[in-house]
Amino acid sequence: MSVTEAVLRRQIDALPGCRFEVRLIHSITRRAYPGVRLWTATQLLQPATVGFLRIRNREDYDAYFRPYARDYNAGYILLDLDQPAPGVLARLETQGHEPSVVVETSPGRWQAWIRISAEPLAPALATRIARRLAQLYAADPASADWRHVGRLAGFTNRKPQRREPGGLAPWVKLIHAQATLARDGASLLAWAAAQTTAGRPLKVTPARRSSSASLCSSAFGSPEFTTWYRDCLHRLRILERYPSPDWSIADKWIARELLRNGTSEETVAAVLRHGSPGFPRRHADPEDYIQRTLRCATP
Repeated sequence: MSVTEAVLRRQIDALPGCRFEVRLIHSITRRAYPGVRLWTATQLLQPATVGFLRIRNREDYDAYFRPYARDYNAGYILLDLDQPAPGVLARLETQGHEPSVVVETSPGRWQAWIRISAEPLAPALATRIARRLAQLYAADPASADWRHVGRLAGFTNRKPQRREPGGLAPWVKLIHAQATLARDGASLLAWAAAQTTAGRPLKVTPARRSSSASLCSSAFGSPEFTTWYRDCLHRLRILERYPSPDWSIADKWIARELLRNGTSEETVAAVLRHGSPGFPRRHADPEDYIQRTLRCATP
């Protein structure tokens, strides 16, 4: 119990700023344990919670989780490395894709969580980035999407095909844990945004719209930037406070929020260009307007 608590704490502490969705899947029947579990880090690390998960694990339920941000990706991408190449951790760091967490799910199989953004990501953007990383590192493409779950460390992998020669279930071991934002995250976001702007289709499960965002949905353009802009409107409660806002002021608030959280100026400009309702409205020089907004919003 103490080992599980210690390892789990290190894993969760390396994924800050999140609630967590935990799923329990029976290793043989593949049926989910009843109930949806959304826990804060504090709740997940409570001894009673850890004890509950250990009991279910002994009953052949595998413990999975993902950082949770409602209908969006929480900024973390899962890389499922069934057969990690030698030196893959060094390669991830060299290329600016430093993982926050790496676990060994069974001997020779790893999973890595990479924090791409401090802000929630639209599902299509996150899926594009997940597929790109899977391609770069020869990871499992079936796990490359915006809401895939990974394993919790400190529990056992109950899949029959993963059993050790003596019949024991292998432990999910923590290989690396350090809270970090990938240095190349902004570039990946810009690349994914450019793919979307170029009109290259990507099928993902659509996110449900919040009630406040739906008020102005007909005025938005590019779907991914639309979702990003709507998400900021919702989190900043702009439509709740100002039902008919001055969109120039709203643009500045949203740009300031994105820049404060490490989003590149190029990406913020794209969010305003494609997401701001009715843009370019009556601006004689839309690009100059965007640059002036960015200058005003710079922290």
